[in-house]
This record gives sequence, C-alpha cells and structure tokens, in this order.
Amino acid sequence: MRIWRRHYEAGGTYFFTVVTARRWPCFTTPWHVRLLGDAFRHTRAAHPFASDAIVVLPDHLHCIWTLPPADTDFSLRWQLIKKHFTANLRATDTRLPPRIWQPRFWEHRIRDDADLGRHLDYLHYNPVKHGLAAAPGQWPYSTFIRHVRRGVYGPDWGAAAPPRIAGMDHE
Repeated sequence: MRIWRRHYEAGGTYFFTVVTARRWPCFTTPWHVRLLGDAFRHTRAAHPFASDAIVVLPDHLHCIWTLPPADTDFSLRWQLIKKHFTANLRATDTRLPPRIWQPRFWEHRIRDDADLGRHLDYLHYNPVKHGLAAAPGQWPYSTFIRHVRRGVYGPDWGAAAPPRIAGMDHE
C-alpha cells in the first residue's frame, strides 16, 4: 500500500500532473480546453494562484503554480477545478464516461531555479515527447509561446533535438 504524502509550503511553487480517468482523451477539442480554462479562471477568482506554465494534452495536463504567501491549499484548488470543469462538461454533453478524472494528482514542490527550469522544459517539451507536435511551439495548448516572448526560450527550442531533462518522468 502506497502512502500519499503531500508537501505543503505557504507560497510554494509546485509542478502538477493531472490525468483523466482511464486516460480518456478529453482535451482533443478547443471547446473542452476552453472549459478547462474557464474552470481555472473560476477557481482563481475565489482562491488566487499564479499559473506559471501549463500544457494541456489529450488525456492529461501539466502545470506549474505559485501559491499566495500565506496559502498552502493546492488540493482544494484542484478539487474545485475538476468539479467546475466536470459540471460544465456534463451540462453540454450527456455522452460522457462516468468518471472524468483520476481521483488523485501528482505534485512536486519546486526547490530552486534549476528545478524550476527542468520542470518548465519537461512541461513544454511534452507534446513533442508524445508525438503530438514536431516542436513545442507548434502545440496550441501550452504556455511555450508566452515563455518565448519572455526570453526563457528561443522560438526553435526543442525542435531539432530533445532537451536533456534529467530525472523527469512524471507520467
């Protein structure tokens, strides 16, 4: 039996992997991705957090958040995001599987700038890793372009050769 222990740190920065139930390819349409974005905005309005990076793939998503200085409750935020998304999805489509999400999520507290860099690279390279795009900049459901504009990446990063991302296997 595995014991799940969460590391809660006020104002912490976290990397998350959240997966759909039975790897159902839920996020294959722009409409479903928009509903997910609505769920994020709805939750952030009541329980603020910074969304530092995100990539949405057909059956899972990765993101990096920073919580407010006196706040540790990322679990509540995920509960609300999943609940809001599921309710809005069910309101528009009655042919859905009984479960939309896996009951848990994977979380990692970012320790330092190097750790953040590795997780940003992993997150943004994920569509290429899964054969969904030839380069990170070609995937529409990602913050990669935002990070290019900020100077974190060059526009061709990850297109010619996969980046070296030591110790990163979160799926």
